[in-house]
Amino acid sequence: MNRRKIAIAALELVEREGIEALTMKRLAEEVDRKPASLYNHIAGRQDLIEAMRGILSEHIDASFFESLGWRDALLAWAREYLKAFARHPKIIAVMATTAISDPATLAAYEQVVASLARGGWRRGEAVAVMRAVEAYVLGSALDIVAPDTLLNRDSIPAELTELRENLDPRDAESWSAQAAFELGIHALLDGLVSTLERNGASRAL
Repeated sequence: MNRRKIAIAALELVEREGIEALTMKRLAEEVDRKPASLYNHIAGRQDLIEAMRGILSEHIDASFFESLGWRDALLAWAREYLKAFARHPKIIAVMATTAISDPATLAAYEQVVASLARGGWRRGEAVAVMRAVEAYVLGSALDIVAPDTLLNRDSIPAELTELRENLDPRDAESWSAQAAFELGIHALLDGLVSTLERNGASRAL
């Protein structure tokens, strides 16, 4: 038993039973230990959440920011981020609302922000860019795991002809959650490029 194994068990527990099940008592049952023994490795619920964040960070490669320009690096990072959180959607709400202290996550953020700063984003703006991309990815992760019946042609009233036609199953690949993610992330990144160019031009005046 160690911190990493406890965090992995916690992620598995949440995915099976939901975030409400994440208590030290229930987790101890999951790993066949007494609750007190977990505190040798985990300080409490907040620390446990950060340990779980660290496990997810292992699946989000930030090395792109050392070799690619900021736009291409953000695109690659967003795709990795999406895959990691789509595997663990039930943890998104707590991860998005809990103060971040996990060293691996913060080190990755350092790479992201440093790349954006090198690319011309000013202090503060770089963090806003990173947060904008993260917010989009987390929402997309929930869309990816949503049931296929979320928006279904069969449930659309006949008089809503445009919506029905655009939900033709033959075109499903073009309106799937994955397609929506790709369309949106490129639009977001292209918009950020335009914003940076406009800002640069205005500062030169």
